[in-house]
Amino acid sequence: MTDSTPIETPTNTSTATSTATSAATSTAAATDPAGDAARPRRRPALSPSRAGDFKQCPLLYRFRAVDRLPEPPTQAQVRGTLVHSVLERLFALPRGERSPERARALLAPTWEELAADSPEWTALFDDEETASGAGDANGGAGSAPTPAGWLEGAQKLLDAYFELEDPNRLEPEACELHVETELSSGVLLRGYVDRLDVAPTGEIRVVDYKTGAAPRAIGEAKAMFQMKFYAVVLWRTRGVVPRQLKLMYLRDGQALAYTPDEAELARFERTLEAIWSAILKAGKTGDFRPNPSKLCDWCAHQALCPSFGGTPPEYPGWPEPDAGEESALDRAD
Repeated sequence: MTDSTPIETPTNTSTATSTATSAATSTAAATDPAGDAARPRRRPALSPSRAGDFKQCPLLYRFRAVDRLPEPPTQAQVRGTLVHSVLERLFALPRGERSPERARALLAPTWEELAADSPEWTALFDDEETASGAGDANGGAGSAPTPAGWLEGAQKLLDAYFELEDPNRLEPEACELHVETELSSGVLLRGYVDRLDVAPTGEIRVVDYKTGAAPRAIGEAKAMFQMKFYAVVLWRTRGVVPRQLKLMYLRDGQALAYTPDEAELARFERTLEAIWSAILKAGKTGDFRPNPSKLCDWCAHQALCPSFGGTPPEYPGWPEPDAGEESALDRAD
């Protein structure tokens, strides 16, 4: 779909740009490996990030969703969170005021608010050694960015956004939209959509901002998995198959668009059900096994991984109701 298609200029009367919720379709009890009779209202759910973790390495899923082990953020993750927050605030402005200059003006105050909410993020800039390992302004290996230089890198990403589209032509239905649904099988899906555009004709477009580089085939498949996840949730909550799934890679100014169909989403729904079934099976015994790969180089939990001579902590049992939730850092890629 090109930028000249009708959905590029939606004029939906709703201008909500804060977190909104698509209600779950029912409150039926879910399958739970713990077998508790009394179920909390919010129970373990599958998110795109946690589904991706389990596909990559079941033990990584356990560390993140069950043990909830802390992981130090990177400058790239925090920068991605900042850029997402600025774009959300940009769309809260009236049409005609969404300019590159306004986006740049939003950077510093938005960072100050994020840093106030998560003061540990500022520690990323406390010493030169930590900063030097974080890469240059574009997220690669290179110079050691100061906080000012790091903000400049975020500004470049925002400038690249304006090269991809004109936000003054858009009136999204929502930004940072919380979506949730329960499939007929009982699987609960939950996640956050960066932006949802709805055309006057009712066509839906799901937009996701990526602050890293456009990936090769494997990375692109991972990103599209996330988008199809959102498409399934929206299809089941709204009864409409999204017209377009759009990935916007701000680092190198590329956009990828994909049009799903109902049959494809039905197949993908079965894939999600199979993933959740495997998670439940592992959850009964705590048998979340490692799956060594090149991605282990970026794992923060090697010291606890048997593949690296470590020993995982004692299995704490099935997670609390909100386990599996995505954090802001999860969505800031």
